[in-house]
Amino acid sequence: MAARHDDEPLTPAPDAAPDADPARPAIPDIGPVVSSAHLANSSLPALSEVEFALTMANHAFQRWMVRCMVAAGGPALSPLEVLIVHLVHHRERPKTLADICLVLNIEDTHLATYAIRKLAGHGLVAEGRKGKEKTVRITDAGAALCRRYGEVREALVVRAARQLGHDPADISRVAALLRTLSGAYDQAARAAAAL
Repeated sequence: MAARHDDEPLTPAPDAAPDADPARPAIPDIGPVVSSAHLANSSLPALSEVEFALTMANHAFQRWMVRCMVAAGGPALSPLEVLIVHLVHHRERPKTLADICLVLNIEDTHLATYAIRKLAGHGLVAEGRKGKEKTVRITDAGAALCRRYGEVREALVVRAARQLGHDPADISRVAALLRTLSGAYDQAARAAAAL
């Protein structure tokens, strides 16, 4: 073996990867990233990847909504309460309980009723009537809080998402796919309840 001078660069063996650490074993192909390998062992493993991603995104999004509302100067609200106050503010038209449950896909109306009562207690929404139906409308304080929430969201989430460089059309396609999958899960839930 020829002696090496200290100023000569080290060259890897021809079959060695340039960044390989000989002390670290190679990582085998681990397959899709899922939380339940037994469910991924199906005719559509990619769906298990989506389910895991949905789980992670759902928890992160709920955590974000709660923290963003507090950062905007609002009270400590649950994720459902944050969703409802934004929906009630949407297009600045009063909403019925049925509207709210339908749009947000809430099955248990008592959860929405409790959330509305809590939001009304904070002065963010006000209850009214349209014929025999109870309605919920945004208050000035609720509208101002929604605007501040939007400003915090723009500064922290929208800016970060834009820096990732994703095409907005791709993001819209992902949203459409998720809405379609939610319909499949809804139909499957009804079928499962009938078994």
